[in-house]
Amino acid sequence: MPQRKGPSCDRSARPFDPAAVFLAWGPQFLVQNNRDFAFTIIKIFSLIGNDNYKYFTSDGITNSTVTLKQAQMALDRGNLHGYHAWYLDEDGNEIPPPPKDDLIAYTSIFDSSKSLPGALAGFLSNSRKGSRRQEIATYLSSKLYISPNTAHLLPKSKPRTHINPYYDIWAWSCVALEWGGPFSGSTRCKIGHHILPILYHHFGCVVPSYSALWLIAQLAQPDKPKEPKNEKPKPDSKPKRKSKTILDIGSGSGYWTYALRNLSLPSSMHPLHITPIDSLQSAYRTLWIPDTVVSDGPTYLENNNGGKDAEGGEDAILLLVYPPTGNRFTEKVIEAYKGDVIVIAGTQCGNGFTGFKDEGVEEWIRSRPGWDLCVRMPLPSFAGKDEGLFVWRRRRMGERSVGGKERKKKKRRGRKKKGYEVGNDKPKETTEEDMEAEAKEDTEGNADSDGDAHIYE
Repeated sequence: MPQRKGPSCDRSARPFDPAAVFLAWGPQFLVQNNRDFAFTIIKIFSLIGNDNYKYFTSDGITNSTVTLKQAQMALDRGNLHGYHAWYLDEDGNEIPPPPKDDLIAYTSIFDSSKSLPGALAGFLSNSRKGSRRQEIATYLSSKLYISPNTAHLLPKSKPRTHINPYYDIWAWSCVALEWGGPFSGSTRCKIGHHILPILYHHFGCVVPSYSALWLIAQLAQPDKPKEPKNEKPKPDSKPKRKSKTILDIGSGSGYWTYALRNLSLPSSMHPLHITPIDSLQSAYRTLWIPDTVVSDGPTYLENNNGGKDAEGGEDAILLLVYPPTGNRFTEKVIEAYKGDVIVIAGTQCGNGFTGFKDEGVEEWIRSRPGWDLCVRMPLPSFAGKDEGLFVWRRRRMGERSVGGKERKKKKRRGRKKKGYEVGNDKPKETTEEDMEAEAKEDTEGNADSDGDAHIYE
């Protein structure tokens, strides 16, 4: 079978145009404003009314298919047959989900106008003692880690317009499926809902939040050149430098690449350059981009000097979105990569859905010398899932590990950096006081950082 080229949507009534979808996106495409979920998917992707496409899904053990009609029937049944049993106690018994207001509050954490640390602080401080929301908020807060060198790269709270169809549909799904976010017992949940394969096929396996897209864009900005001694830069002059290429390996449907390319950036930032790479062995129904490099990740890196010989790849950033656990894919890609920054979007608990079957990607990389964790932050998680974004940077020659003696020495010199401090190479859990302080700063000065990005001292 010849390789499909994007943008395209298999068996659609007319050619798929991603730009037209983003341009026209509004309330008329939200599920809650339409007849039902199936009708909305048909409307967005111009499918025929009696669509019977079989959406394939696999958990690595069993394979199954679902149609739009079947997914809609499951939605209509609500929690019948335990379809909404996302929260289980230690004995495996279903426990009540959060009320609707708390479901909506969870989705608002990832609102594009909010600072993630500040939003998490509010989500926790406004939760009722002993409630499911407090349990969820406490867990998510414990997962947030931002190094002092990276804190300035996250977006601040400010009104902004950001188009992200996947986020809007995900927010609806949280209310429809009675899902208020992951908690410490989320690994007990072994089910998924019938609508997930449909969303995976049309968009991707995980939703890119605004904070995640902005952070990646900041990481891709070129390093500041060293100015010659006694020579001052000319005022209002912007050096002609390209941003670092983002290697989106395992790009799948291409939604993350498309979202990054369409991210609104200030004029002071350099345009992004993304190279999507995928073997296209997984049959996504919708492809959002036309220029996927057809190759498996390890082979691409081996043929391009670990990414350094790719176009603009000398300082290329490695992006892995929901990397599979099979065939040592994640391990092979990371070992073949010769750049300095790794970004992974995937599971942040021990459910074995991404990266590695028997251990989390954070634990695996921690056992490899030379990498420092810079960011761990929650991503919008589907019902029963627990997703996060991780950023690591390679330690430079002669540089001490984050949290070592060098950091303590700088602390004694009085050098102070904003961020969530770490010690002894292990990230310190972010406290509620840390996040409330961040929220206060966001209200006092809410301009985004739009200069050159630096995660090195």
